[in-house]
Amino acid sequence: MSEEFEVEFIDRDERKALFVVRGVTPAFANGIRRAMIADVPTLSIDTVRMIENSSVMFDEQIGLRLGLVPLTTPPGEFDEDDVVTLALDVQGPDTAYSGDIVSSDDLVQPADENIPIIDLKEGQRLEFEADAVLDSGKSHAKFQGGVAVGYRHLQTVEVLGDKEEYAEEEPNVLRGVIEEDGELVKTEEFDNDLSNRYPGKEIEIHDVPNAFVFHVETDGSMSVEELFLAAVDTIHDRADELEAAVQL
Repeated sequence: MSEEFEVEFIDRDERKALFVVRGVTPAFANGIRRAMIADVPTLSIDTVRMIENSSVMFDEQIGLRLGLVPLTTPPGEFDEDDVVTLALDVQGPDTAYSGDIVSSDDLVQPADENIPIIDLKEGQRLEFEADAVLDSGKSHAKFQGGVAVGYRHLQTVEVLGDKEEYAEEEPNVLRGVIEEDGELVKTEEFDNDLSNRYPGKEIEIHDVPNAFVFHVETDGSMSVEELFLAAVDTIHDRADELEAAVQL
Protein backbone atom coordinates (compact mmCIF):
# COMPACT_ATOMS: atom_id res chain seq x y z
CA MET A 1 0.00 0.00 0.00
CA SER A 2 1.13 3.51 -0.71
CA GLU A 3 1.95 5.65 2.29
CA GLU A 4 -0.65 8.11 1.04
CA PHE A 5 -4.23 7.28 0.23
CA GLU A 6 -7.14 9.52 -0.63
CA VAL A 7 -10.70 9.41 0.71
CA GLU A 8 -13.56 11.20 -1.04
CA PHE A 9 -17.00 11.16 0.57
CA ILE A 10 -20.02 11.05 -1.72
CA ASP A 11 -22.76 10.77 0.91
CA ARG A 12 -22.10 11.17 4.61
CA ASP A 13 -23.87 11.54 7.91
CA GLU A 14 -22.93 10.39 11.40
CA ARG A 15 -23.93 6.76 10.88
CA LYS A 16 -24.01 6.05 7.15
CA ALA A 17 -21.62 6.97 4.39
CA LEU A 18 -20.67 6.24 0.80
CA PHE A 19 -17.07 7.09 -0.06
CA VAL A 20 -14.21 6.25 -2.39
CA VAL A 21 -10.74 5.26 -1.21
CA ARG A 22 -7.86 5.57 -3.70
CA GLY A 23 -4.27 4.42 -3.50
CA VAL A 24 -4.84 1.12 -1.69
CA THR A 25 -4.47 -2.48 -2.79
CA PRO A 26 -7.36 -4.97 -2.81
CA ALA A 27 -5.81 -6.70 0.20
CA PHE A 28 -5.66 -3.46 2.17
CA ALA A 29 -9.24 -2.55 1.20
CA ASN A 30 -10.39 -5.91 2.55
CA GLY A 31 -8.27 -5.35 5.64
CA ILE A 32 -10.06 -2.04 6.28
CA ARG A 33 -13.43 -3.76 5.92
CA ARG A 34 -12.48 -6.51 8.36
CA ALA A 35 -10.97 -4.03 10.82
CA MET A 36 -14.11 -1.86 10.84
CA ILE A 37 -16.14 -4.94 11.75
CA ALA A 38 -13.83 -6.81 14.09
CA ASP A 39 -10.87 -4.75 15.30
CA VAL A 40 -12.04 -1.28 16.34
CA PRO A 41 -12.89 -1.44 20.07
CA THR A 42 -16.16 -0.08 21.43
CA LEU A 43 -17.80 -0.02 24.83
CA SER A 44 -20.65 -2.38 25.64
CA ILE A 45 -22.43 -3.49 28.81
CA ASP A 46 -20.80 -6.71 29.97
CA THR A 47 -21.84 -7.15 33.62
CA VAL A 48 -25.22 -6.38 35.18
CA ARG A 49 -25.99 -6.28 38.90
CA MET A 50 -29.74 -6.54 39.43
CA ILE A 51 -31.05 -4.64 42.46
CA GLU A 52 -34.70 -5.30 41.71
CA ASN A 53 -36.40 -6.98 38.77
CA SER A 54 -40.07 -7.67 39.33
CA SER A 55 -40.85 -7.66 35.60
CA VAL A 56 -41.96 -10.72 33.62
CA MET A 57 -38.51 -11.06 32.04
CA PHE A 58 -35.60 -13.04 33.50
CA ASP A 59 -32.44 -11.18 34.54
CA GLU A 60 -30.46 -12.96 31.80
CA GLN A 61 -32.86 -11.80 29.09
CA ILE A 62 -32.62 -8.20 30.22
CA GLY A 63 -28.84 -8.51 30.41
CA LEU A 64 -28.79 -9.71 26.79
CA ARG A 65 -30.84 -6.72 25.68
CA LEU A 66 -28.61 -4.31 27.58
CA GLY A 67 -25.49 -5.72 25.94
CA LEU A 68 -26.94 -4.87 22.55
CA VAL A 69 -27.57 -1.19 23.38
CA PRO A 70 -24.83 0.74 21.50
CA LEU A 71 -22.83 3.12 23.67
CA THR A 72 -20.96 6.18 22.41
CA THR A 73 -17.23 5.44 22.38
CA PRO A 74 -14.98 8.36 21.38
CA PRO A 75 -11.84 6.79 19.83
CA GLY A 76 -8.72 7.00 21.95
CA GLU A 77 -10.51 8.06 25.13
CA PHE A 78 -10.57 4.65 26.85
CA ASP A 79 -8.15 1.80 27.54
CA GLU A 80 -8.80 -1.93 27.74
CA ASP A 81 -8.96 -1.96 31.56
CA ASP A 82 -11.37 0.98 31.83
CA VAL A 83 -14.85 0.33 33.22
CA VAL A 84 -17.80 2.70 32.90
CA THR A 85 -20.68 2.25 35.35
CA LEU A 86 -24.28 2.72 34.23
CA ALA A 87 -27.53 2.51 36.13
CA LEU A 88 -31.28 2.45 35.57
CA ASP A 89 -34.30 2.68 37.87
CA VAL A 90 -37.79 2.63 36.32
CA GLN A 91 -41.08 1.95 38.11
CA GLY A 92 -44.20 0.71 36.29
CA PRO A 93 -46.55 1.35 34.72
CA ASP A 94 -43.94 2.58 32.25
CA THR A 95 -41.56 1.40 29.57
CA ALA A 96 -37.85 1.36 30.34
CA TYR A 97 -35.89 2.74 27.40
CA SER A 98 -32.18 3.00 26.69
CA GLY A 99 -32.52 6.74 27.29
CA ASP A 100 -33.34 6.02 30.93
CA ILE A 101 -29.84 4.63 31.47
CA VAL A 102 -27.63 7.00 33.49
CA SER A 103 -23.88 6.90 32.86
CA SER A 104 -21.02 7.74 35.23
CA ASP A 105 -19.10 9.23 32.28
CA ASP A 106 -20.54 12.02 30.12
CA LEU A 107 -18.63 10.68 27.10
CA VAL A 108 -20.47 7.36 27.30
CA GLN A 109 -24.19 7.48 26.59
CA PRO A 110 -26.68 5.22 24.78
CA ALA A 111 -26.30 5.97 21.09
CA ASP A 112 -30.10 5.80 20.78
CA GLU A 113 -32.52 6.90 23.46
CA ASN A 114 -35.58 5.06 22.19
CA ILE A 115 -34.49 1.40 22.35
CA PRO A 116 -37.12 -0.41 24.48
CA ILE A 117 -35.73 -2.61 27.27
CA ILE A 118 -38.89 -3.80 29.05
CA ASP A 119 -42.55 -2.80 29.41
CA LEU A 120 -43.33 -2.60 33.12
CA LYS A 121 -46.86 -3.08 34.49
CA GLU A 122 -48.32 -1.56 37.64
CA GLY A 123 -46.21 -2.50 40.67
CA GLN A 124 -43.27 -3.75 38.60
CA ARG A 125 -39.81 -2.24 38.84
CA LEU A 126 -36.46 -2.58 37.14
CA GLU A 127 -33.35 -1.30 38.91
CA PHE A 128 -29.80 -2.30 38.16
CA GLU A 129 -26.18 -1.21 37.92
CA ALA A 130 -24.02 -2.31 35.02
CA ASP A 131 -20.40 -2.18 33.88
CA ALA A 132 -19.45 -1.35 30.30
CA VAL A 133 -16.05 -2.55 29.10
CA LEU A 134 -13.97 -1.94 25.99
CA ASP A 135 -13.56 -4.81 23.54
CA SER A 136 -13.68 -5.58 19.81
CA GLY A 137 -16.03 -7.35 17.46
CA LYS A 138 -13.79 -10.39 17.18
CA SER A 139 -14.60 -11.03 20.83
CA HIS A 140 -18.39 -10.57 20.56
CA ALA A 141 -20.82 -9.06 18.04
CA LYS A 142 -22.04 -6.54 20.63
CA PHE A 143 -18.68 -4.75 20.33
CA GLN A 144 -18.97 -4.28 16.54
CA GLY A 145 -19.03 -0.60 15.70
CA GLY A 146 -19.48 -1.31 11.99
CA VAL A 147 -22.81 -3.06 11.57
CA ALA A 148 -22.83 -2.99 7.75
CA VAL A 149 -19.56 -2.63 5.86
CA GLY A 150 -19.06 -3.43 2.20
CA TYR A 151 -16.80 -2.38 -0.66
CA ARG A 152 -16.20 -2.99 -4.35
CA HIS A 153 -13.93 -1.70 -7.09
CA LEU A 154 -14.65 1.75 -8.40
CA GLN A 155 -15.57 1.33 -12.07
CA THR A 156 -15.37 3.49 -15.16
CA VAL A 157 -17.16 3.18 -18.48
CA GLU A 158 -15.44 3.18 -21.87
CA VAL A 159 -17.54 4.07 -24.91
CA LEU A 160 -16.45 1.88 -27.84
CA GLY A 161 -18.78 3.42 -30.41
CA ASP A 162 -22.32 3.27 -31.68
CA LYS A 163 -24.32 0.07 -31.46
CA GLU A 164 -25.27 -1.71 -34.63
CA GLU A 165 -28.37 -0.38 -36.30
CA TYR A 166 -31.55 -1.99 -34.97
CA ALA A 167 -29.67 -3.53 -32.03
CA GLU A 168 -31.91 -3.95 -28.99
CA GLU A 169 -31.32 -1.57 -26.07
CA GLU A 170 -31.03 -3.95 -23.12
CA PRO A 171 -30.76 -2.82 -19.48
CA ASN A 172 -27.23 -2.69 -18.09
CA VAL A 173 -27.66 -2.33 -14.34
CA LEU A 174 -24.82 -0.98 -12.21
CA ARG A 175 -25.42 0.29 -8.69
CA GLY A 176 -23.35 2.70 -6.64
CA VAL A 177 -20.84 5.04 -8.24
CA ILE A 178 -18.95 5.27 -11.51
CA GLU A 179 -16.10 7.53 -12.55
CA GLU A 180 -16.45 9.71 -15.65
CA ASP A 181 -13.51 11.88 -16.74
CA GLY A 182 -12.25 12.03 -13.16
CA GLU A 183 -15.68 12.87 -11.72
CA LEU A 184 -17.74 10.58 -9.50
CA VAL A 185 -21.32 10.01 -10.65
CA LYS A 186 -23.96 8.22 -8.57
CA THR A 187 -25.73 5.59 -10.65
CA GLU A 188 -29.07 6.56 -9.15
CA GLU A 189 -28.87 9.70 -11.30
CA PHE A 190 -29.67 7.50 -14.32
CA ASP A 191 -31.81 4.91 -12.50
CA ASN A 192 -28.80 2.57 -12.12
CA ASP A 193 -29.07 1.65 -15.82
CA LEU A 194 -26.09 2.44 -18.04
CA SER A 195 -28.29 2.15 -21.12
CA ASN A 196 -29.95 5.37 -19.94
CA ARG A 197 -26.59 7.07 -19.53
CA TYR A 198 -25.20 5.89 -22.88
CA PRO A 199 -28.18 5.28 -25.16
CA GLY A 200 -27.27 3.63 -28.44
CA LYS A 201 -23.62 3.18 -27.41
CA GLU A 202 -21.45 0.09 -27.17
CA ILE A 203 -19.66 0.25 -23.80
CA GLU A 204 -17.19 -1.65 -21.66
CA ILE A 205 -16.86 -1.44 -17.87
CA HIS A 206 -13.39 -1.36 -16.30
CA ASP A 207 -12.14 -1.39 -12.71
CA VAL A 208 -10.23 1.72 -11.69
CA PRO A 209 -6.87 0.47 -10.32
CA ASN A 210 -6.48 0.68 -6.54
CA ALA A 211 -9.76 2.55 -6.03
CA PHE A 212 -12.70 1.18 -4.03
CA VAL A 213 -16.20 2.31 -3.15
CA PHE A 214 -17.15 1.72 0.50
CA HIS A 215 -20.66 1.57 1.96
CA VAL A 216 -20.47 1.82 5.75
CA GLU A 217 -23.06 1.99 8.52
CA THR A 218 -22.22 2.21 12.24
CA ASP A 219 -24.25 1.41 15.34
CA GLY A 220 -23.81 4.97 16.61
CA SER A 221 -20.92 4.24 18.95
CA MET A 222 -18.81 6.47 16.70
CA SER A 223 -19.12 8.25 13.38
CA VAL A 224 -18.25 6.59 10.07
CA GLU A 225 -15.16 8.79 9.72
CA GLU A 226 -13.95 7.89 13.22
CA LEU A 227 -14.56 4.19 12.56
CA PHE A 228 -12.67 4.27 9.27
CA LEU A 229 -9.64 6.09 10.67
CA ALA A 230 -9.55 3.84 13.75
CA ALA A 231 -9.62 0.79 11.46
CA VAL A 232 -6.65 2.11 9.47
CA ASP A 233 -4.78 2.72 12.73
CA THR A 234 -5.32 -0.87 13.86
CA ILE A 235 -3.84 -2.15 10.59
CA HIS A 236 -0.79 0.06 10.98
CA ASP A 237 -0.40 -1.06 14.61
CA ARG A 238 -0.45 -4.74 13.60
CA ALA A 239 2.09 -4.07 10.85
CA ASP A 240 4.39 -2.34 13.35
CA GLU A 241 4.06 -5.28 15.76
CA LEU A 242 4.92 -7.72 12.97
CA GLU A 243 7.91 -5.66 11.88
CA ALA A 244 9.18 -5.54 15.47
CA ALA A 245 8.73 -9.29 15.88
CA VAL A 246 10.64 -10.04 12.67
CA GLN A 247 13.56 -7.88 13.81
CA LEU A 248 13.96 -9.71 17.13
